[in-house]
Amino acid sequence: MQLPAPRGPLTERLFAELARPPHAFGPPPAGPGPYGDRPGDPCFGEEDAQLALFVCYELHYQGFDGVDDRWEWNPSLLALRERLETWFEGWLARRVPRPPAPPSREVPRALAALVAADDGPSLSAYLRSRADTAQFREFVVHRSIYQLKEADPHTWGIPRLLGRPKAALVEIQSDEYGGGRPERMHAELFRATMRGLGLDDSYGAYLGLVPGVTLAISNVMSLFGLHRRRRGALLGHLAAFEMTSSLPNHRYSQGLRRLGGDAGARRYFHEHVQADAVHEQIAAHDMCGAFAAEHPGLTGDVLYGAACALTLDRLFAEHLLGRWREGRTSLRETDAEVTVR
Repeated sequence: MQLPAPRGPLTERLFAELARPPHAFGPPPAGPGPYGDRPGDPCFGEEDAQLALFVCYELHYQGFDGVDDRWEWNPSLLALRERLETWFEGWLARRVPRPPAPPSREVPRALAALVAADDGPSLSAYLRSRADTAQFREFVVHRSIYQLKEADPHTWGIPRLLGRPKAALVEIQSDEYGGGRPERMHAELFRATMRGLGLDDSYGAYLGLVPGVTLAISNVMSLFGLHRRRRGALLGHLAAFEMTSSLPNHRYSQGLRRLGGDAGARRYFHEHVQADAVHEQIAAHDMCGAFAAEHPGLTGDVLYGAACALTLDRLFAEHLLGRWREGRTSLRETDAEVTVR
């Protein structure tokens, strides 16, 4: 993956530093952005900060061509990431009300109630019955930022768990990775969907085209996954992800079929209809329920992680549907956008 074009002074400075061998550098300018409204908070522009945080996190995954792998643990880079995480945690707090912490035995029920109460717009219903091919392709471009490394952020939780919650997470993740068969890995199935739509299926090909709300979906998983203290939120996030997957993926498959997508292009969505119906129960009961029983003081974190997943999904849907209603692209309006449409 190549570093994308900067989106402001923060990423412009960061990318210039990453192009050099690892070294110490001072903090980039925070700038007069609209976020960080508590005293002492860093103040960053949203697009600039989401991309900078995504790039910092990506050094723990596949990295970037031309960026030395030693940057991953460089103290200056980690100091910048900490500032960005402080900003992002405030960004989340302003958008995601923290649900009350339930008794540990009530966590599965509370997760189900949280999911049932979600009243965001239905992106999947639109894609099933109304989207044109260009809009469906845009949707897949957005999703490619996470789906081409599907499961990796949640896998950070495995070494931080013991017993039943750990076994449940491993069971879910094993399915995501195709049960040891590379051609059945969900990321590989998504690549087939991209090829079926005439899109570039290489990892991170469209990073420069997606807006900050799309990057935030990946950033919240990395934030929760890379911090042990956030392990409860990571499990809650995954549970919400699994509990809201089967029906939307069925609709995505129907929409792609309506637009002429063949069975190979739709296989990714079919796989999730079946697998996530099972994962939903494992995630809510065997993973989150068992974790809450072992860590009753973290039940609030589990629910907050789920709430973050649902809220970001709603913001994402609102962005896409709002742009499409206006007759505009949901991607960043740059010259490169023509390569998608």
